Amino acid sequence: MKKMPKKKSKKIGVGAGASVVRDEARFLMNTYKRPPVVFTHGKGCYLYDHRGKKYLDFLGGIAVNALGYAHPRLVRVIRREATRAVHVSNLFHNPYQGPLARKLARWSGMERVFFTNSGTEAIEGALKLARLYARQKTQGAGDKTRILALENSFHGRTFGALAITAPAKYREPFAPLLPGVEFVRFNDTADLEAKFDSTVCALVLETIQGEGGIFPVSEAFWRRARELATQHDAALIADEIQCGLGRTGRYFAYQQLPGLPDIVVVAKPLAGGLPLGAILAREPFAAAFSPGLHGTTFGGGPLVCATALEFLTTVEEENLLANIRARGAELRAGLTKLAAKFDFIRELRGEGLILGLELSVEGGPYVTEALRQGLLINCTHDSTLRFLPPFIISARHVNEFLHKLESVFTKTRRPQKETSPAQASGASSSSAHDFALTATR
Repeated sequence: MKKMPKKKSKKIGVGAGASVVRDEARFLMNTYKRPPVVFTHGKGCYLYDHRGKKYLDFLGGIAVNALGYAHPRLVRVIRREATRAVHVSNLFHNPYQGPLARKLARWSGMERVFFTNSGTEAIEGALKLARLYARQKTQGAGDKTRILALENSFHGRTFGALAITAPAKYREPFAPLLPGVEFVRFNDTADLEAKFDSTVCALVLETIQGEGGIFPVSEAFWRRARELATQHDAALIADEIQCGLGRTGRYFAYQQLPGLPDIVVVAKPLAGGLPLGAILAREPFAAAFSPGLHGTTFGGGPLVCATALEFLTTVEEENLLANIRARGAELRAGLTKLAAKFDFIRELRGEGLILGLELSVEGGPYVTEALRQGLLINCTHDSTLRFLPPFIISARHVNEFLHKLESVFTKTRRPQKETSPAQASGASSSSAHDFALTATR
């Protein structure tokens, strides 16, 4: 039989790209500030726009594209499952939820899993689970409903997640939010002890604050949080949506800290770019859920779970944790050398492939110049450049990144406005820059 010629995919030209931008401006809700660039496709660690320009991606879809673009193992699974069943109701079993839950439990040290569509939904479910556990333990008596979160935190855009997100710029336009939330000063054990009592049902923290500027929680703070949560029979909830699933060079960032959390939330890289999140929990807390108390229509469908299982298997089989540690060390060494050349670099934070470079000036202009030079990064909290490259980067990609970033620093006119360390740690509520991408969950 004669083979049919392969159809060529249509490219979006310059004119069509302008039309896309006009349609978005006219018909989309005004929630993002975007540069006039339309990304059409990617390969490996690179993205390409509608003009054919190539960009080295060190933002990774904000920690989502951990295997880069068009990874052959993920593409193969997505194609296979798309011909079988994209969606099966959660009223029935599908082939991949169980195996994926088993692997996540093994990676995390948790015992039960619930699949969601996103990180913010995972946060909502975790808060519900903590409240329900406390209610069942007290048999509905008392007021064990308070939730503690940390200053400078970011947990998502829904009402519960917003309530435990500290910066006022996120919360105040939507007040009143979920009641009973109080914020603890970051890494301040004395403040934690003063606010933690028997009325607390949960303490929620990011093991490494992402949107807040790449600030790791200290070992002393984590240890005391674990002790107080155990003492008061409250849930210690680790938000690892941005820093988990391998990004630090360990399966989870909390695995270098003493003691396990009770509940863990993950999302971003879990299904390689497809929408999937999860709540992971120790058995005593997970047992609070029973049929009818929580659910989802789309969370944990066969296509996304099969893809997530392939993502986790790829991380294992291709030894990507070792690559993350090696490339992370190279990045740190290179960024440290850059800091010696440019006096506006204040501090380097993070580990593995979640790194933040705090500047003493606004970071937005550097993000814009990086885009012009074919490098994707972003700025969080006005002055911290954030780097979240794919797990598959090589030493060559690291060198290319460092070369481009040095060029960006050299060619950008230094912003006049200086920022203080207090602003960098979350005291400022102003936006970073028109083209600095917005936080998403």
